[in-house]
Amino acid sequence: MKRFITLCSLMVLCTFAGTAQKFALIDMEYILKNIPAYEMTNEQLSQLSQRWQNEVEAIQQEAQTMYKSYQSDLVFLSAEMKSKREEEIIKKEQEAQDVKRQYFGPEGELYKRRESLMKPIQDEIYNAVKEISDDKGYQLILDRASAMSIIFASPRIDISNEVLTKLGYSK
Repeated sequence: MKRFITLCSLMVLCTFAGTAQKFALIDMEYILKNIPAYEMTNEQLSQLSQRWQNEVEAIQQEAQTMYKSYQSDLVFLSAEMKSKREEEIIKKEQEAQDVKRQYFGPEGELYKRRESLMKPIQDEIYNAVKEISDDKGYQLILDRASAMSIIFASPRIDISNEVLTKLGYSK
């Protein structure tokens, strides 16, 4: 009877050992840094952002110039002219805020461009990670670049180079 219980216990332990979960890590920053299309997209977005920022700053500078002119002419202006110039300045400042929101707001042009240019790259990486996960039987793959709670991880479980190889960017 002891042998039977021992044998059953051993079989149960072997069953649990056979179904152990497998984990892996990727370093998304490392992967993205090694994809030329990502670097080109980042550069393109940076240039676009700078151009739009210059446009916003030009409008803000124009408003600032209007305000300085208003300050210097203040003593010579009638009450009606003062209010008209104040309205023009406020209108110009509002225009700068509207343009800034249009380009850089949560639903702005920069966000839409970033989404449209980065999504194909991210989808490609996701599909490669999924294929590797299916092939090797990983139940969980963590991104070490964004997981702040990972204190230490063995380099043996990092599959970032496999992902790059799957994408055609061998390292």
